[in-house]
Amino acid sequence: MLSFGSSTTIEVETTAPTTERWSRMTRVAFRFCFVYFGLYALTTQMLGGFIPSSDMPSLEELPPFKNLVTWTAVHVFGITRPLVITGSGSGDKTFNWIAALCLLVIATAATVGWSVLDRERTQYVTLNKWFRLFLRFATGSTMLVYGMVKAIPLQMPAPSLTRLVEPFGYFSPMGVLWASIGASSAYERFAGVAELSAAVCLFIPRLSLVGALILLADSIQIFVLNMTYDVPVKLFSFHLILMSLVLLAPDARRLLNVLVLDRPALPSTQPPLFVGFRPRRIMTAGQIVFAAYLIGMNVVSARKSWFTYGGGAPKPALYGIWDVETMTIDGVERASLVTDYDRWRRVIVQNANVLVFQRMDSTFVFYPAKTDDGAKVITLTRPANQTWHSRLLFDRRDAQTLSLDGEMDGHKIRMSLQLLDHTKLPIVGRRFKWIQEYPFNR
Repeated sequence: MLSFGSSTTIEVETTAPTTERWSRMTRVAFRFCFVYFGLYALTTQMLGGFIPSSDMPSLEELPPFKNLVTWTAVHVFGITRPLVITGSGSGDKTFNWIAALCLLVIATAATVGWSVLDRERTQYVTLNKWFRLFLRFATGSTMLVYGMVKAIPLQMPAPSLTRLVEPFGYFSPMGVLWASIGASSAYERFAGVAELSAAVCLFIPRLSLVGALILLADSIQIFVLNMTYDVPVKLFSFHLILMSLVLLAPDARRLLNVLVLDRPALPSTQPPLFVGFRPRRIMTAGQIVFAAYLIGMNVVSARKSWFTYGGGAPKPALYGIWDVETMTIDGVERASLVTDYDRWRRVIVQNANVLVFQRMDSTFVFYPAKTDDGAKVITLTRPANQTWHSRLLFDRRDAQTLSLDGEMDGHKIRMSLQLLDHTKLPIVGRRFKWIQEYPFNR
């Protein structure tokens, strides 16, 4: 402290805050968490959150970690079938569980070795500061990705046209969750804003404790939904809960005093990354700039996706649910019997690349399609049979009426169709009302 006269005092921070000796259990726990969660963030989808514009695969999909997991699957668990590694959309694959086990073994062995070789160390204050910074941005960037695709409703889109006419009993539990949240874009945006709030607070040093609390609440909600609706992201969401607890651990006593014991909480004893006003400002500004970059890249990516395949994507000219009024096969009209497997009930045009037929028993058949609006021709193919194709001529007499005429599987077919106004279905057309004399529950 420098003093000039009797009225002017300038305080200059010249030394780092003193730190107490960590207990042995705290040191061992830190070593394990540092290795395990550090490797988990680097080897899973979390790494992609740091580089939103990159298509770089997770490091667990690349050697040597991939080789370790596959070796463990064969020699420890006796799994001889090929492991599903990419392209399934599931985070609870056999590969993921074995990968987590491998990380657990690696972290345990590293902790034991580290504890033996570094047994004289009394604390890891500096390393802990950088580890917490890394963990804040790892979890924050992950919540940013998930929050953005909810705030711009992409993760759970509005129920597709096929969903609107599919019997509820055919839905999987995950399908029920996706359709119900997608039917309420306001709730999905609210959930997205909650996840974005966790991300933004985690990015800002002064708000990181609040961000960790929001992250814990968000992660528990996500984990419970995954467990109760069988969404295969259980393993990943559980790790988000654990990471939020790691971030909250240094302030656990202060939070307990305020939230449970009704006692005053002293200021945080966590030391800053740098000592001195200028270095701390520069470091804070650097974190905010990097956070702004991550947010900007995610906004650009989500906006592009919204107009490419989301609700803002252009719709084909024949978009809609078309009820088959009459259908003839080889000149013979087929009655609309639920036992007639070859008779179509509906034709659904969701996008320009797929034509969907709904059978009389309510099951669906999906065909890749190319539509030539000028020639009024729809060409259907089958991925499993490269030589198979079908050409259907369409004639839209008016906005509500359509006819299809062509050949399929060696049979001549003709259909007259009527457009179903799906916007009048309650799940789509029902709007929010402040005043209701009776519940509208169907």
